[in-house]
Amino acid sequence: MDRYERALALKEELVSHRRYFHTHAETGLTMPLAKAYIKEQLQKLGIEAKDCGEGVTATVGSGGKVILLRADMDALPMREESGEPFMSQTDAAHTCGHDLHAAMLLGAAKLLKENESALKGTVKLMFQPAEETLSGAKHMIEHGILSDPPVDAALGYHVNGGREAPGGFLYNSSAAMMFSADMFRITLNGKGTHGAYPQLGVDPILIGSHIVIALEALIARETDPQAAAALTFGSFQAGANTNIIPETAVLLGSLRTNDAALRKQLLARMEAVVSGTAAVFGGSAEVEILSAAPPLVTDAAMTEAAVRYMGELPIPGINGQNGYSVSGSEDFAYIAERVPAVYMFISAGFPDAKETYSAHNPKVRFNEDVLPIGTAWLAHCAERWLEDNSR
Repeated sequence: MDRYERALALKEELVSHRRYFHTHAETGLTMPLAKAYIKEQLQKLGIEAKDCGEGVTATVGSGGKVILLRADMDALPMREESGEPFMSQTDAAHTCGHDLHAAMLLGAAKLLKENESALKGTVKLMFQPAEETLSGAKHMIEHGILSDPPVDAALGYHVNGGREAPGGFLYNSSAAMMFSADMFRITLNGKGTHGAYPQLGVDPILIGSHIVIALEALIARETDPQAAAALTFGSFQAGANTNIIPETAVLLGSLRTNDAALRKQLLARMEAVVSGTAAVFGGSAEVEILSAAPPLVTDAAMTEAAVRYMGELPIPGINGQNGYSVSGSEDFAYIAERVPAVYMFISAGFPDAKETYSAHNPKVRFNEDVLPIGTAWLAHCAERWLEDNSR
């Protein structure tokens, strides 16, 4: 029985895992329900699970090369409106599909454990919180996920909604697949005064307005037009009255690019522009990076090998497309910076749907037929990579 046939036989179990995570959605770094459930399910399989910071890790097999399989498991802080009978019972919702990721990795763990004696090395499992805040992967790296035993390669999948049926997958073996992200806060310090006497104060709102315009010029005039970068301001908070110039103001925004060198350049210039502009108007300002992730660049050779392995299974409607790139961000990039890694989007859409919604929309739905496909691909790719790299 191949990995896909076995995963199909486990579909009811995979759906049960997915719906548990979905119904009990949790956000952020601390996810006690998900952690407890994962540990319980791994224990049932005879797999010893361990805390890795706020995440969970375990290994199947022993010795030899080590390949990491990663699934994020956090939801978003919103109310669900999908209409599914198993909608979230909390104030969080799995509108990005991480519940499916965690369920597929539990399924892959079962397939791998059933075949443990034939493994040509070690598979390390990584159940990660806080991907949505771009902090979970880094947190688990700091707590040793890539060591003891040291990881040689990594693989992760992300589901895609929409109309494409399960069996499709998107990847990029030649360029950055996803952009970096630097979420920042700029605190502007002025001097408050009555609005009738502006000359007696220093207006942080005026300073902030000039900073927004000056920083947009970094994209328009200091970035190569053939490069890709996006600067977004999502919040400008200041004051509470019509006739009072406040002491402070706060800007919140994000900077994204698909080039590591450009990212470094733009962040340095941001610091200089912010402090310089504030000084011109008699105030001061500080830039604080709230969360960040580098561009996601996968390993070309390993990606092409994974595509070959995936094609070995009799998945109906299998269809891979290379060259995929999006301006969204993913903290799996921290893993891919350190070890050869593969990351792909796998289709979980409904071809006959009258209306579809994008990820992070409260109405989004994902096709559970993807669960045995993703489960089989995770297990089979890990087994085949270990086989090819044990020689």
